[in-house]
Amino acid sequence: MSGSFTDIREYKKALRAKYKDFRKNLSETDKAEKDNSVLRKILSSEAYKGCEMLLTYVSTAIEVDTKGLIDIALKDGKSVIVPKCVDGTREMKFYEIHSLDDLEICTFGVLEPIPDKCREITVFENAVCIVPGLAFDLDGYRLGYGGGYYDRFLSAHRELYNIGICYCGCTVNRLEHGRFDVPVNMLVTEKYMRKINKGA
Repeated sequence: MSGSFTDIREYKKALRAKYKDFRKNLSETDKAEKDNSVLRKILSSEAYKGCEMLLTYVSTAIEVDTKGLIDIALKDGKSVIVPKCVDGTREMKFYEIHSLDDLEICTFGVLEPIPDKCREITVFENAVCIVPGLAFDLDGYRLGYGGGYYDRFLSAHRELYNIGICYCGCTVNRLEHGRFDVPVNMLVTEKYMRKINKGA
């Protein structure tokens, strides 16, 4: 990684502000159209069609919508697994949900599973993981929100097939990343699906 640690922190801080502003400035109509296009592409992918288990975040107002994906995956008979941040750590636990009613507002105002209503899942078989990001580059590396939750999870579960989703306006040719960062297997925007050659 080039530059000092301070430089990288400032670089990422500036990018986060830029892409948050981009998302906040989308009109409701434009965002809905982009979200629907991303959803259609995910549903058409062989990764989604072939998986039995779908791990996905629950979207906030500025993220690519995943609530529609959750509803369809449940109707398709897939196990839907949603993360919950563990207080005081940078770790996530994952729980199976059966509807959006199994969620409550928790960390950072995000909808998370209610542990008393859901079963914790620790083994992810025939699974696909939908990965959030403020931005992605064309090699599949992501700019997250700075908490490090998904970085740790993806690093510990490299066997998972990962699909990063974001808006085309939030993609760049290259992001600065560390050697332990894990790129996604596929990047999906409203305009394209891009398989990532991790050996490149």
